[in-house]
Amino acid sequence: MRLNPDQSTLPQVFKGIALFTPGGDIIYCIDPSKKGRWHSHLCITLQEILDLPEPPHFLVPCYTATIDHWLDPHTQKIRTFAEAYPGVLQHQAVLNAIFGTGELVWQPAPWQEGLCDRMVLETYRSSFPQLWEDHDLIIPINLSEPESLYYPPATAVQEVHTKTQGYVLRLFVAGHSGSTERILQNLHELLETHLGQPYTLKVIDVLTHPEQAEANHVSATPNLVRVWPHPVRRIVGNFDNAEKLLQFLGVME
Repeated sequence: MRLNPDQSTLPQVFKGIALFTPGGDIIYCIDPSKKGRWHSHLCITLQEILDLPEPPHFLVPCYTATIDHWLDPHTQKIRTFAEAYPGVLQHQAVLNAIFGTGELVWQPAPWQEGLCDRMVLETYRSSFPQLWEDHDLIIPINLSEPESLYYPPATAVQEVHTKTQGYVLRLFVAGHSGSTERILQNLHELLETHLGQPYTLKVIDVLTHPEQAEANHVSATPNLVRVWPHPVRRIVGNFDNAEKLLQFLGVME
């Protein structure tokens, strides 16, 4: 996992929220204005990044952690209150790394019996299998106007400015042939050598899954779609030109 390397850029006073997946991926935000309500937006962004059928709001009662870094008006000293739900207390070292809180001990958040029942959560697994996979992602989300996005609609991800460490790519192919294997090998080598960030590459056979090709507006193959970060980009045809692919990914402008 790739953590934020420069904790010196963190504000002195802020609220932070982290949302985990059962597989161990993390999406989080830091809000210096302390006015935003972020749970819904994190779920919506996670839906976009992992290609989920809908925002995974069912994760919130079990897989979130919140921190409040505030100035005590009586002592004029910075104080910290941090709590995490049972499913993520084991990740305190990661939480301290992303929020720059040293060896802080996080408190267990109050929760109602039954909300985090494993059997109940397992009922979502068939519809949201990506959440149980570890994509090795730690994704910081920064919004330019958090106070205006209390409960963003499903289209909000398209309308706000976000910054993320990580790429989500989809490669659409027609059947598995020697040329497909060559493309995959070339892409893997290029991504591992030049990207320098976590990424997921999902290969979709349009002959087996024509509905996904239609949903992604794919009319020709091979077709590589950069789903994340926004804006969405796509490139079709010959993938032998490494410089062209790096420009497409945004590594070279």
